[in-house]
Amino acid sequence: MKILQEFREFAVKGNVVDMAVGIIIGVAFGKIVSSFVGDIIMPPLGILIGGINFSDLAITLKDAVGEVPAVTLNYGSFMQALFDFTIVAFAIFMVVKAMNTIKKKEEAAPAAPPEPTREEQLLAEIRDLLKQR
Repeated sequence: MKILQEFREFAVKGNVVDMAVGIIIGVAFGKIVSSFVGDIIMPPLGILIGGINFSDLAITLKDAVGEVPAVTLNYGSFMQALFDFTIVAFAIFMVVKAMNTIKKKEEAAPAAPPEPTREEQLLAEIRDLLKQR
């Protein structure tokens, strides 16, 4: 029973829930970036380099024989994944950079000292009266 209790405490902690939400959002963001790269960036890039469709780029290592498919090295798909990774990494970099900038601004602006309490004001008045004597 102790293991179940420890697991429950671990699973309900805020960090685990935050991590799960981050992973889910990351997966969705990855799909968006893959679509952006595959559907928006790669077609014009393919036109610029001569109408090449990157997903079709492959080197045939062994031709198809009968019903056995050909063995290919799909470097076009790899290039697609590289572009996806680069865009995701850049987007994450920009988010982290923005968060660090916000943190630095918060740290740079020192908080105003709190107003003295009524007791501190009275003690200061007593001190000043004693100094005058």
